[in-house]
Amino acid sequence: MTATPLSRVMGILGQRLVQALVVALLVAGLCFLMVQSLPGDIAFRIAAGRYGYDYVTAEAANAVRSELGLASSTLARFGDWLWALLQGDLGSSLVTGAPVAADVGHHLGATLTLASASVVLALVVALPLGSLSALRPGGWCDRLTLGWSVLMRALPPFLLGLVLMVMLSVELGWVSAAGHGEGSNLLLPALTLGLGLSGVLSRVVRESVLTVVQSGYYRFALTKGLSPARVFWRHGLRNTGVSIIAYTSVQLVLLIEGVVVVESLFAWPGIGHALVHAIFWRDIPMVQGTVLVLAVLFVLLNTLTDLLCLAIDPRGPKES
Repeated sequence: MTATPLSRVMGILGQRLVQALVVALLVAGLCFLMVQSLPGDIAFRIAAGRYGYDYVTAEAANAVRSELGLASSTLARFGDWLWALLQGDLGSSLVTGAPVAADVGHHLGATLTLASASVVLALVVALPLGSLSALRPGGWCDRLTLGWSVLMRALPPFLLGLVLMVMLSVELGWVSAAGHGEGSNLLLPALTLGLGLSGVLSRVVRESVLTVVQSGYYRFALTKGLSPARVFWRHGLRNTGVSIIAYTSVQLVLLIEGVVVVESLFAWPGIGHALVHAIFWRDIPMVQGTVLVLAVLFVLLNTLTDLLCLAIDPRGPKES
């Protein structure tokens, strides 16, 4: 690799490292302050999460407050958390007592599996539909793709999930309606997210491919006698890849961080679902650890996207 792309790669990595540190510190501080400002007694809510509302008394809440040091100042508790974080310790859940790192890892793994499967399904549907629409603008496939995009954008995810649940689980009995642990449990939530994403993604692919097909260098390649399929394979895919990868990576981040409704609908133990429960029970270490991991993951995915776009961009320098 020449010096120019190497310097660009190192520049991207350096910028993202600084960005990750700044984002982590800001997100951790803001998250801590927001949880502290929520109404209600934190000790009472944590005790309710441990023992249930029917068994919580003032004595139990005071015992939790004393055990967890909740009577100390907010600044002191935030400083203790930061000090533990510098030592690689995210702390323990105030409700379950389990290490936050283990819980976050479990839930994040489930969410990454669901998000990845959804993106793959979306690409399987969107790439052929969008490409065929661009190669025949105004044709039947183009109209079909437009209708598909409008339909998928109009359907809320929870409604699409319910429709798929009734059709594939209740009526046909092909898969279980909800749960986790079996391979078939992934199908319904992945279809819900993947089909919803494929609508817009197919139009993104269509516009990207159409721009390339109508360009001068693409038409010149056709005049050299190459078949349309070979021209598209050699000159079309790589030139459309940057915009498609950039859009898909943004949607992947959104799927990882914002699929609480779908995870709840199908009882999928994802990180968004876990974060909602942690906020409800005022489980501050779990909230901070989850948000911190999501923030760093956001920066990491953006970094990988930049590097991948740099690698496939045909306008960039080639290897010597």
